[in-house]
Amino acid sequence: MARNIAPQCRLCRREGIKLFLKGIRCDTAKCPIERQGHNNPPGMHGWRHGRGSSYAIRLREKQKVKRYYGVLERQFRLYFAHAAKQKQNTGSALLSFLERRLDNAVFKSGFTVSRKAARQLVNHGHIYVNDRKVDIASYLVKPGDRITVKPAEKSLKQVREQVEANKGRPLPGWLSLDETVPKVTVLAVPTRDDVQIPVEEHLIIELCSM
Repeated sequence: MARNIAPQCRLCRREGIKLFLKGIRCDTAKCPIERQGHNNPPGMHGWRHGRGSSYAIRLREKQKVKRYYGVLERQFRLYFAHAAKQKQNTGSALLSFLERRLDNAVFKSGFTVSRKAARQLVNHGHIYVNDRKVDIASYLVKPGDRITVKPAEKSLKQVREQVEANKGRPLPGWLSLDETVPKVTVLAVPTRDDVQIPVEEHLIIELCSM
């Protein structure tokens, strides 16, 4: 399976915003975006990077969203193709598809510290959807789905500890968490307002439509 093994903090620096790729570390003083002199784009001449051409601006917007959700180019193009067939706005549909990924739902539920950790939890068979094991991180959840943890002591202990550590972290409105099980219920399809990073999706649509 293809995966991005680039240093995570370099990806945030390149986009100029926090993508929260390293969990709680991103909220500490160790985050390069917060450190004076370390928040420039990576590379010897990163400080010289200007605004760029119109194509570069659109490309950066697409790369930012891809890195935030942890998807590669081929996957992203498939999501765009599906979004373009929807009756709703293509940009909103694209972001909704990305939000509905199982690894994103697991992370947003507080089961893990990052989407990368959530992807690993799913791929290793620790996550069940509607009482059936789902080990595909790109699985799209839908309203009514119940996301639970493998009924094994080790799996349950790991997730319960993380849920306890994440108490107080806001839960998106399209998810409902039962901490005692733990179990998450998908209440609705996520909307554009549920996306937590600043993104101008019309720039992405313009780029992918070229």
